[in-house]
Amino acid sequence: MERLDSFIKKIEERSKTYIGYPVATDYDYKELYPFLEYSLNNVGDPFIASNDMQAKEFEREVIEFFSEIFKAPVDNHWGYVTNGGSEGNLYGLYVAREIYPTGMVYYTESTHYSVQKNIHLLNMESIVIRSQPNGEMDYEDFEVTLQMNRHRPVIVMANIGTTMTEAKDSIPIIRNYLKKYAIKSSYIHCDGALAGAYLPLLGDDDFNFEHGADSIAISGHKFFGSPISNGLVLVKKSYKERIGRAIPYIGTLDTTIPGSRSGINSMILWYAIQKWGKEGMLKRAKNCLENAAFLREKLNEIGIAAWSNPNALTVVFPKPTVHICKKWQLATENEIAHVICMPGITKEKLMEFVDDLKMNK
Repeated sequence: MERLDSFIKKIEERSKTYIGYPVATDYDYKELYPFLEYSLNNVGDPFIASNDMQAKEFEREVIEFFSEIFKAPVDNHWGYVTNGGSEGNLYGLYVAREIYPTGMVYYTESTHYSVQKNIHLLNMESIVIRSQPNGEMDYEDFEVTLQMNRHRPVIVMANIGTTMTEAKDSIPIIRNYLKKYAIKSSYIHCDGALAGAYLPLLGDDDFNFEHGADSIAISGHKFFGSPISNGLVLVKKSYKERIGRAIPYIGTLDTTIPGSRSGINSMILWYAIQKWGKEGMLKRAKNCLENAAFLREKLNEIGIAAWSNPNALTVVFPKPTVHICKKWQLATENEIAHVICMPGITKEKLMEFVDDLKMNK
């Protein structure tokens, strides 16, 4: 069809300068194409069989892979493949609300926009905490606010890589404040949409279950790459069991946010894990970090004050001209912009951007 031909040409052209958003482009899922001819529906709980037109066996392997990565309790973890990080965050907050109906949610001004929407959907009370200049939580503000509300259960939405600067909130520091003020009822959900998928491979994993997380959500289409948005949420199984209910129609438990879920998404994440393995993923992460360091150096050489948080693929710099932002599809906020050095973005592409920026400063 003429319209589809025109649209694919547009997408092909725009993909050449798509460096402002966290989407890996070095993937190839051709081996999964035959499965697109079938309606694979992972309806209900991943660990309970429903019908035969599903791919839950692949979903369970994905869950187990990440339960090891995030050091979840061996006999006390559960999860499912989501439609993306926002759904994973919604699930984490949903579980927290069911455990602590009177809990107060704490999140920073750098938190992803979807969290405020999720809090509204769940009718939860919340307080916004200030962020430090690098995007990380202002722990002094958190401490003061915590003291004022210490009679309430505490629910923390921790950022493991903020949207604009990829800053990471420290779970050990947050836990220390909870201990300092004798907060007995608390829940910490970690939003690791981008960074959560690769930081543990680098040994930068103080946000895992052993360090105090109660649930963790990541996006799959970001670091791994996928033509369909997806993600994963992990939670302690003992928490999940408080909300599940049997549904005779589907022959399984209703323990997830949606009803129907794509079986293809589980197969995509499974395939990525099988193809890359931990060593391959680590190599991709290190290559991205090298590219981020390369970009910072080249931007600094032409007089642009570029910087990054530790172990971040995101390079932050002053917002350039409208022409540059539009051409290179840069995300901007206030006076800053960023490039995210995702898998698939080469040094040659980054130099093309730097040269363009130099000519249009």
